[in-house]
Amino acid sequence: MLKFHNTLSGQLEEFKPLDGNNVRLYICGPTVWSFAHIGNFRTFTFGDVLRRYLKFKGYNLTHVFNLTDVDDRIINEAKNAGKTIDEFTQPFIEAFWEDFDALGLERPEVTPRATHHIAEMIQIIETLLENGRAYESDGSIYFRISAFPDYGKLSKINFAGNVSGASGRVDTDKYDKENANDFALWKLVDADEPTGWGASFGRGRPGWHIECSAMAMKYLGETFDIHAGGVDLKFPHHENEIAQSEGATEKQFAKVWLHSEHLKVEGETMSKSLGNYYTFRDLIAKGYTATAIRYLLMSVPYHKQLNFTFETLDGAEQTIARLRDFRKRLQEANLPDGINPNLQTKVSSSLDDFEVAMDDNLNTSIALAALHNLVRETNTAMAHAVACIEDRSVILHAIDKFDQVLNIFGEAKTEMLDAEIESLIEERQEARRNRNFPRSDEIRDTLAEKGIVLEDTKDGVRWKRK
Repeated sequence: MLKFHNTLSGQLEEFKPLDGNNVRLYICGPTVWSFAHIGNFRTFTFGDVLRRYLKFKGYNLTHVFNLTDVDDRIINEAKNAGKTIDEFTQPFIEAFWEDFDALGLERPEVTPRATHHIAEMIQIIETLLENGRAYESDGSIYFRISAFPDYGKLSKINFAGNVSGASGRVDTDKYDKENANDFALWKLVDADEPTGWGASFGRGRPGWHIECSAMAMKYLGETFDIHAGGVDLKFPHHENEIAQSEGATEKQFAKVWLHSEHLKVEGETMSKSLGNYYTFRDLIAKGYTATAIRYLLMSVPYHKQLNFTFETLDGAEQTIARLRDFRKRLQEANLPDGINPNLQTKVSSSLDDFEVAMDDNLNTSIALAALHNLVRETNTAMAHAVACIEDRSVILHAIDKFDQVLNIFGEAKTEMLDAEIESLIEERQEARRNRNFPRSDEIRDTLAEKGIVLEDTKDGVRWKRK
């Protein structure tokens, strides 16, 4: 029974999709003004584990993952670089997807960009203006929090007596408004500002919060199953998403809210001023593998803080190497005939333990322990020569099941036997004699992909493994 800790209710709840076996999921993606850092990728790796496990459980998934490609910072950075926002953001979008793929994260079904959904944002804002939950001030449009009594239900912040005339601003919008807590839906831009869109309520550009509401509801409907993101987005971003979405539709926005906790570096908040700010690319440049980074990012359950250290990353590299070596030895081991019922039982128990752990709010720490237990039991059985031929396929199948969610083993590479190589070389020689050079080249390429290098000498063809 799959259960999630729902930030909205504050309770561990059994997960039941709104529509049979179909799950609709929205996860807040990056703001594409720079390269994504490892804190970002901690959240996105959690999102990947979430989507993979939902599929593992047999659900049909529609996953929307947005790209924020317009906000004050992007506009300012683009202006300073003498570029349009599209010219400025495109290289970072391409870099983000390269890093995303390298980490073994599955591409979501829908990856909308904010600038492609301005019309949907305008429509929501028009509805909010009509029902009195939004107002205009100096050309900009703001959401009126006093018109939404449930404001604060996600973050559990009590705004009683603090909605009007509060000191300080709780959002990052640098615009005038009636009440300190009201937030911008639409921001007036100067007539000479190139980044702006026309709307019935005036030319401007959207506030950050309205972007996610528009994209989520366009692809998932007015009410959907799960909204996830980093804990830093819980307030004000997700709180504001709820207010403006439910304020426009009078329906619940998302049923379940999941938040990934912060990543610390050596126990400190990651920041450039402390010199402990790392992008994914920084770690790759230091010689670490993407799989080890992925392993470390999911080694601690998503709802607990992760303390990143290079010592733990070194440990992750060693762990990945051991796991892959284990699979290779199991594939190649000369095992006795038969079956070991005791080992088969342990394989089944490991898979059960894995699923129980993941059903418990995606407890990846215990899920990984289930995998390591299987490896230990199998190594012990092989050391005592009690792992049998029929056990091998069952264990390899179990590894594949684990990896549907974890994605840390990679594709298994089976080495070619000498007899297979000699047969292909003879076929290549026959193709050359028949002047069938395309087939000859194809065989050479096939062998090269398998790590076999051919050398044509006066004494014939020689081969060696890379």
